[in-house]
Amino acid sequence: MAIEISSDPARLDLALIHRFLSEESSWAQGIPYEVVEKAVRNSLCFGAYEDGRQLGFARVVTDRACFAYLADVFVLAEQRGRGISRLLVEGTLAHPDLQTLRRFNLATSTASGLYAKYGWTPLSNPGIHMERYRPDIYRTLPPS
Repeated sequence: MAIEISSDPARLDLALIHRFLSEESSWAQGIPYEVVEKAVRNSLCFGAYEDGRQLGFARVVTDRACFAYLADVFVLAEQRGRGISRLLVEGTLAHPDLQTLRRFNLATSTASGLYAKYGWTPLSNPGIHMERYRPDIYRTLPPS
């Protein structure tokens, strides 16, 4: 069966997305369900599906005109090695709302080779970029 990439928010399996991000990801350990739900609702999201079952996810934070940030890309561990992450990136880049972007950023510690194939490079001028980074934010939020 073929892998399908879709940006239809109604197809996203929020429980699966939350479970992966909060338990398996290296970047969002402990993220509350409500935070995932809000992030998905306010982003352009993509799912990878086979036989109606979600196998992967990618989220784009964007104004849909000039800027975007690719986040939370994952493929379920048992589905890796099948080219699904490549299909997710290709599906994301093909979306009509992302064709006029001047800057499309991402952060990765494990998949720079994948993203380089699609034109991402290290920052051309890292000295002008700044961030507020709070890696333990989900561990310090009060229970909801």
